[in-house]
Amino acid sequence: MFFAGKHVLVTGGSGFVGTHFVQELLKCGARIRVPIHQRPMVILDERIELLPADLTRVEDCRRACKDVEIVIHAAGAVAAAGVTAANPMAAMTSNLVLTVQTLQAAWDAGIQRFLVFGSSTGYPATQHPVKEEEMWSGPTHPSYFGYGWMRRYLERISEFVASKTKMGIALVRPTAVYGRYDNFDPVTSHVIPALIRRAVAKENPFEVWGTGDEVRDFLHISDLVRGCLLALEKHAVCDPVNIGYGKTITIRDVVKAILKAASHDRAEVIFNSSKPTAIPVRMVDTSKAKRILGFEPSVSLEQGLLDTVRWYQELVAQSTRVAQKGR
Repeated sequence: MFFAGKHVLVTGGSGFVGTHFVQELLKCGARIRVPIHQRPMVILDERIELLPADLTRVEDCRRACKDVEIVIHAAGAVAAAGVTAANPMAAMTSNLVLTVQTLQAAWDAGIQRFLVFGSSTGYPATQHPVKEEEMWSGPTHPSYFGYGWMRRYLERISEFVASKTKMGIALVRPTAVYGRYDNFDPVTSHVIPALIRRAVAKENPFEVWGTGDEVRDFLHISDLVRGCLLALEKHAVCDPVNIGYGKTITIRDVVKAILKAASHDRAEVIFNSSKPTAIPVRMVDTSKAKRILGFEPSVSLEQGLLDTVRWYQELVAQSTRVAQKGR
């Protein structure tokens, strides 16, 4: 296997996306280093080296990259609708600083391969599954004017690094992902974990931001990780690849599926179009990933949502039991 015995740095390894990379890399037999700053590590294993580090500091980035072969850069700030409405610069500044400094440290350390996340937020608005080459065919949707252009710029920086070094850069553009260990914080969570948290809490009436007719491509986190690892192995040439589910669903139908999974499908659902939301339609063409990487998603949306709801229900139940014991 490609990753067996490899020394891999997973930035953001204690976060949602990074946790799943760590789990999969352990299965592959990799040696893993995870920088730890504010968030504790969920997965504990003797094969994981935990390195206290703040990646906003250049010297910490250099320590993190020392003696590793591959960097999976999963550290970054979330860009949920509520967050970007309240503080539009936060996610842009954090992601720029973290990515540029980690790339510089990887360059200096002679890293062999580096995973960079682009984003479907960088695409122009379309009414069809958008292909990779359409990124620069027009401006971003107005709702992504700041964040989407930031992601575009990080791709250009990655191209620059690839042109000046021998580092192989895998550049992936994921769609919206969800799954276990997601961020369920009421302020910073994305749409699916936010809906799951409130459905499990049995909120009624059940208010949803937007019209409900927004169209999205949601991908289970395990499929994203698998697609990214394939890109690192087979296509580390700084050529972007969409990693998505390849099928779309409306937010209205996502709400129905989550309420059903949470046994809360009799709730009164109210869609509030006055609240901040994002692009009305986002569909991505995943044919390139299938052709070049042999990637196809394996977790259906129904299976993935049910698994995530049940995992979160157990998490809430565990927290309740701990609180009761502490009384």
